[in-house]
Amino acid sequence: MLSVYEGFFSGGARIVHSDVLLGLVEGGQQWHRVLSLHGEVHREATTQRMEDDACYRALTAGGIEVTSLGRTAGLVDGTVAASVFSGPELADTARAMAGADVILSLKEQPLALLNQAGLPRRPVVVCLHRSDPENQGRALDELKAAIADGTVVACVCCAESTRDAYEAAGIPGELLHVIPNGVDLLRFRPDAALRLAFRESLGIPATAPDAPVVVFAARYAGMKNVPLFLRAARAWLAREGGGHVVMCGAGMTEDNPALWADIEVAFGDRAALGDRLHLLGVRHDMETVYAGSDVVALTSVSGEAAPLCLIEGMMCGAVPVTTDVGDSASIVEGHGFVTPFDPDAIAFAWSAAVADRELFAPALAASRERFSRTRMIAAYADLLAHVVGDVRDGLRPGVGGQ
Repeated sequence: MLSVYEGFFSGGARIVHSDVLLGLVEGGQQWHRVLSLHGEVHREATTQRMEDDACYRALTAGGIEVTSLGRTAGLVDGTVAASVFSGPELADTARAMAGADVILSLKEQPLALLNQAGLPRRPVVVCLHRSDPENQGRALDELKAAIADGTVVACVCCAESTRDAYEAAGIPGELLHVIPNGVDLLRFRPDAALRLAFRESLGIPATAPDAPVVVFAARYAGMKNVPLFLRAARAWLAREGGGHVVMCGAGMTEDNPALWADIEVAFGDRAALGDRLHLLGVRHDMETVYAGSDVVALTSVSGEAAPLCLIEGMMCGAVPVTTDVGDSASIVEGHGFVTPFDPDAIAFAWSAAVADRELFAPALAASRERFSRTRMIAAYADLLAHVVGDVRDGLRPGVGGQ
């Protein structure tokens, strides 16, 4: 199998997909490789080289070959950087596709390449990770074109909201299969030692009642609604004298002037509160960050499907507090809080989450199987086995020859 990525850059979709590939290879019944359109991406005020990316390193360490067409580009949400490919690029793609039974497209953006004339005909399974297909620029049209000519035989949706949105946008419902996101439960779990280590690294007391921590794990993008989060952080820090707020992800650094402008607007005349605001950038030890936190927050306004930060944070014992976007409300039901898009309401929910953290602990522990990586990988393996079986039986590729 060949997976095609638009590029290697910080984001939940790449984390999930890479973890799925590693799990499928671990099973010993499938062979996978990855082709990336870009070798370097400039995004969220951050230059992200493929070789520096944690997913790239995990894939190659797991024995999965990763190659790139070598493009360098700035990517904008919903926009394919270019849909014109050179002869050498198409030749490299054809060679990569030649040995594959099935192609996996990480989101619909790589279809701009896979739809090019003259490439080998292979069934394509598209892995969809958002709930706003209309905001993906040309990508939705590329998806519809690939379905119309029979290239795309199935779409994996990471959330019910993804399936509903794409079906409403005109994608046939029989092609849309929901496989909810899962995480490695051995990695993401409450850990007292990691909690202490993380807090000590930031000079935060270990006891939550005296020093509660809210973590915001997101890239710096419009859909994440960073200004709303910062307004809520200002209100919460003003009320919680010992509280701390942690921001991590691409663009969440002092080097991002747009983020600094947002902070100055949100904190205004209370700039001293910013002393308890920690900008950590991209972290490769999120299990440590979540274990050290009491609340995992999300303030997104659009686009989310099954946010990985909520699942990972919950599994580490942090109480989720989120706006109602994608499947977020169903993910946190019984485990945390859903808020309106109001900074004061969000701040009060964070305080309630801290106060009720021990009360939520049994429900969070009981939900671990639901969010298991093992369950997710088994579902992917089953779907792909059906597609490969149809190809070998000479049926129209799909699930059960549909």
